[in-house]
Amino acid sequence: MSTIIRMHTAIPYNKPTYKNPFKFDNKPSKLFSLLSCINGAATGLRTSFSRFKFKAQICNVDQIMPTQRRSGNYKPPIWNNNFVQSLRSEYKDERYLRRAYEVRVKVEMLLDDEEMDFVRKLELTDDLQRLGISYHFEDKIKHILNSIYDDEGCKYYNPTDLYSTALRFRLLRQHGFSVSQEVFDCFKNDDGDFKASLIGDDTKGWLQLYEASFLLTQGETTLELAREFAAKFLQNKLDDDNREGNIGINDEYLSLLVRSALELPFHWRAQRPYARWFISAYEKRPYNMNLVVLELAKLDFNIVQATHQQELIHVSRWWKQTCLAEKLPFARDRVVECYLLTIGDLFQPDYGYSRIMGTKVNALVTVIDDMFDVYGTLEELQLFNDAIQR
Repeated sequence: MSTIIRMHTAIPYNKPTYKNPFKFDNKPSKLFSLLSCINGAATGLRTSFSRFKFKAQICNVDQIMPTQRRSGNYKPPIWNNNFVQSLRSEYKDERYLRRAYEVRVKVEMLLDDEEMDFVRKLELTDDLQRLGISYHFEDKIKHILNSIYDDEGCKYYNPTDLYSTALRFRLLRQHGFSVSQEVFDCFKNDDGDFKASLIGDDTKGWLQLYEASFLLTQGETTLELAREFAAKFLQNKLDDDNREGNIGINDEYLSLLVRSALELPFHWRAQRPYARWFISAYEKRPYNMNLVVLELAKLDFNIVQATHQQELIHVSRWWKQTCLAEKLPFARDRVVECYLLTIGDLFQPDYGYSRIMGTKVNALVTVIDDMFDVYGTLEELQLFNDAIQR
């Protein structure tokens, strides 16, 4: 039996009851009639549609399937351009500048006082640094530090006074002098640990040791150990303040310094915000608080702040004129924060041009960063990168 196989079904081709639909005698089959009708209908449709003319329209792919964009959900700036342009300060007036110069001369006379002992001069130097006005007296401070240091090491060395030893060590290292960590070996026992019995209840000394330990270099294990012991001692002192019947730190000013140092050491802090905080703390100091130094600190802070405000007005106006915030709403509008970053490194009035240019660069880099990290597609960023490279 010959068969034809379709859809995996064997159908006998020569069976008498089977009738081939494509083979007919004088009469067309019903299936053939159906196929003829379909063919005729198709021909009619082609003839009908041939009378019409169609125009092809080229569509943008983004109109059919929009590009999925990410969003950083950045909030608008707190300080807008209108607020920045309204900033005003009276401390640019000549009377304040003249008074600041007069007070600065008096402070220079304090630094030149030959009768002042070296510990008091170190304390004055430290106060000027913390108040943010030491940049006025860099030559005087350098002379003071040179006077207690020679090529053989530190002079005025007192192996029993932790406070003066740590204060001298910290200031000398801050200004680039080479001082060995071995100056603290006399405060350690035979096992190499710091002995509280040798140092006593010297909170000021422990505080200076803790601050000095952050100026260590790689491999200075003595300073690493000093940080651990000093932090534990100072924290216990603060805890004693909160316990009834225990004697902690009976000095509000010293307690403020300890809390601030344990939160973040002076060596790691931004200078201008810390100077503003320390001015308020310095007023509460019950000893060696110099009113002339305090007046200069307040005047200088306000005068420098007025300079910063004028620079910020300039960069905010420039940013507004670029229209980048309006044309590129996906990017961060953070020109004020960009300016604040430059103050962290260069707050002195003489570096105004560097701050302005640094702010502009930071603002543009922020836009480009958001373009790459948030908004742009791979194809767009490749084209943008090629354009920058050219």
